[in-house]
Amino acid sequence: MSGEGVRATGIRVWDLPVRLFHWLLLLLVCFSWYCGEEGIMDWHMRSGYAILTLLLFRLAWGLVGSTTARFGSFVKGPAAALAYARALRAGTPLPSLGHNPLGGWMVIALLAVLLLQAGTGLFANDDILTEGPLAKLVSKDTSDWLTGIHEANFNLLLVLVALHISAALFYLFVKGENLILPMITGRKRIEAKASGLRFRSPFLALVALALAAALVWWIVTFP
Repeated sequence: MSGEGVRATGIRVWDLPVRLFHWLLLLLVCFSWYCGEEGIMDWHMRSGYAILTLLLFRLAWGLVGSTTARFGSFVKGPAAALAYARALRAGTPLPSLGHNPLGGWMVIALLAVLLLQAGTGLFANDDILTEGPLAKLVSKDTSDWLTGIHEANFNLLLVLVALHISAALFYLFVKGENLILPMITGRKRIEAKASGLRFRSPFLALVALALAAALVWWIVTFP
């Protein structure tokens, strides 16, 4: 692809499964928060199951998915992250087709916190009528303890989301690099070689999603 073609249309960097995961996860987290605040606990729990399904899918897709979706392509060591941070501060960061080294660690942090949120929710209770599907497998004290983690962890999630949004806005308005639009279109305007990118079949993504949904269904119905 010529330089002019890259500037005009951009390089395809994000596959459809990753983009759908990103926006569906955002909508479901917002929906879960709303239902929790309004006491609509049945839908809060259903939304939590959907979030857990998406997270398990993303873990699988991070192993077998397209190049930019794989953890091995964007999770770098501390030295690489620090080097990128120094280059960013100096205004000379190297372009990244997918997540940059700092963004990669943000992805890992968000996934970890969301998994903790969904996992503790399975054991949580509200001391009224609602409890997670696995709450009966632990003592009431343990369920209360996990409920406390579930509530406190949401505040940590809000901090990470705020950092994530702030970083996207920083790149947009300070660095002049739009990271939001590529997560919608799948294409990124960047002068970089994309010959090493490989995109997996959406059918494989559907299989991974179906397996994730089946696992969540088994977890929920296990008691």
